[in-house]
Amino acid sequence: MALEFRNAQVADLPTIMTIENAGFTPDEAATEDSMRERIARIPDTFIVATEADQVCGYIVGPAINERYLYDELFAHLTANDANAQYLSVLSLAVAPDAQGQGIGGQLLAAFADRARAQGRRGITLTCLKRLVPFYEAHGYVNEGVADSAHAGETWYNMVSELG
Repeated sequence: MALEFRNAQVADLPTIMTIENAGFTPDEAATEDSMRERIARIPDTFIVATEADQVCGYIVGPAINERYLYDELFAHLTANDANAQYLSVLSLAVAPDAQGQGIGGQLLAAFADRARAQGRRGITLTCLKRLVPFYEAHGYVNEGVADSAHAGETWYNMVSELG
């Protein structure tokens, strides 16, 4: 599969929302307004994977100084702080018909490349227990249960130091 990676654009929003809603429960999924805000405010850390100019997955999150995500990031965010130590992942999703092809791992690698280029210390995210092995296989360390109450789920703090 010949994937290309680029910053998300407003024109990608319908496809991004289809993928988001397929990959997350209604309580977990971002709203269209929230995704539009992410494209507008943090375009340098909203990466889409495309094949033949079709979006097949994406990863997005703001730069933060905290080691762990906090729930307020899901509701509202500001432009990336050039000096923030971490990139955070609010969403990583791959279209259902493109899963099992390594796209998620390639998106994580592209995000890490972007984080390194921006001089970040690491990447932080939260995930459900069933996804911990996926992130561990991509170099993330499980640092325990998160304080998050997002969608009423139990989330785990996962961190990748870029050193």
